[in-house]
Amino acid sequence: MGKITGFLEYDRALPARRPVPVRIRDWHEVYEPFPEADTRQQAARCMDCGIPFCHDGCPLGNLIPEWNHLAYRGDWFDAAERLHATNNFPEFTGRLCPAPCEAACVLGITSPPVTIERIEYEIAERAWAEGWAQPQLPTTHTGRSVAIVGSGPAGLAAAQQLARAGHAVTVYERAERPGGLLRYGIPEFKMEKAVLDRRLAQLRAEGVEFRCGVSVGSALDRVGHADGPAGAGDVPARGGAGAGSSGAIPAPEPGAVRGPGAASAPDVQVVAAEDLVAGYDAVVLACGSTVPRDLDVPGRQLNGVHVAMEYLKPANLVCEGAMAETPIHAGGKNVVIIGGGDTGADCLGTAHRQGAASVHQLEIMPEPPAERSASNPWPTWPTILRTSSAHEEGGTRLFAVTTVELVDDGTGAVRALRCQQVAAATVDGRTQFEPVPDSAVEIPCELVLLAMGFTGAERAGVVGELDLALDDRGSVAADADWSTSQPGVFVCGDMARGQSLVVWAIAEGRSCAAAVDRFLMGDTALPVPLAPGQVALR
Repeated sequence: MGKITGFLEYDRALPARRPVPVRIRDWHEVYEPFPEADTRQQAARCMDCGIPFCHDGCPLGNLIPEWNHLAYRGDWFDAAERLHATNNFPEFTGRLCPAPCEAACVLGITSPPVTIERIEYEIAERAWAEGWAQPQLPTTHTGRSVAIVGSGPAGLAAAQQLARAGHAVTVYERAERPGGLLRYGIPEFKMEKAVLDRRLAQLRAEGVEFRCGVSVGSALDRVGHADGPAGAGDVPARGGAGAGSSGAIPAPEPGAVRGPGAASAPDVQVVAAEDLVAGYDAVVLACGSTVPRDLDVPGRQLNGVHVAMEYLKPANLVCEGAMAETPIHAGGKNVVIIGGGDTGADCLGTAHRQGAASVHQLEIMPEPPAERSASNPWPTWPTILRTSSAHEEGGTRLFAVTTVELVDDGTGAVRALRCQQVAAATVDGRTQFEPVPDSAVEIPCELVLLAMGFTGAERAGVVGELDLALDDRGSVAADADWSTSQPGVFVCGDMARGQSLVVWAIAEGRSCAAAVDRFLMGDTALPVPLAPGQVALR
């Protein structure tokens, strides 16, 4: 595949990022254009490896050597056809996926791997530019109807597959517009929302109906129609499991709060889950893993302390013109982000663009090595230090630290974060963290963002109303056919898997769609890239 000697002749190369002083003044994507000749040269590095492990690294089973070879030849139309054969949304994964395919690239054993993700991006964008990404209408209509709850990547993938199979598909979304985390969690500098909107227009042209501002089995009535999100000094008290040492009471789940910037739209309507099940031939739940992991320390209830999505969604609404200003703004503030993952990096880049005075990002795990360790061999996912565009823009990263206390300024607002170093040790196969004596420090801050991941699906709302079984990780349990404990109700994406990657969400949406099609028609021709519970090679 590619040029037989390409991997020997050409070095790995990616497009340059726009200069930091320029890009932090706007919200546009960070990469400069990449010339076609450079893309074809990178595709030429795809070697005739015999057994392409990139197929296994990608949960979608993308036909990577094939479209690399076609890109190398300049056959962009056929490359786009092969790319879309396994991936509904390559323009999303080409921007947002951490590329497990590259980690499994055979060339990566001895050299830097092929730039698979960037080639995918270039093929996808070429398809849109040339007008090749046209709606695919079904040849027949089945007369069967499917409701999909949630419009993130899993829900959208399931919707498109089922609509193309001839079913009538309606997508329910509690927020103002469709897209889920693609719209409200991912900052504009990582994926401009015009990229999402053009794909949504394709789905609509294929017959998918979107009903936004509709919450299915909502818990709103149970919490007195709580409004939100709270502004910088107006946050409902939160805690972990119970009040804990922080003295805060548990906050309502995200879906129980409505308002500008909240998970549910200000004018959200409520549909009973039982009515939805009764009104459709099948229901697919793709509501995500949305319960944030919280921080049970003294001072958690202070003003200026927010979970990440309370910060990111309003910032995205401002970017798309739906809000005049965000109630939680980092401008001129000292910011601390707790959590070293992608969500933390999204908060970091957003804080830079809002003009934060300083930003510290804390991670409880020790700093990873720059390269694979001997215990982390190819083709497993490499646990290495990753520097995103947001890290390149500034801020201080602190590893192996844990938060001890959030300090009150005397008025009920946070003025500092006290933390201390920890030492990681493995006990009975599990990682434990022990405080390092005399290592406590205090970091001045007026804004603290909790980006520590998510613990599972919301328990109230549709899950509680349908009394769905959960697994031991707090996700909705699925059998081998993606079915929940409620007949005719299926589940996919992070709601079943737990927090994961965009590429896994799309793969699960496609696989679940095949199961629903088989449930409705007795058989299916839709592809099944993976089975429920399937995990990456470790």
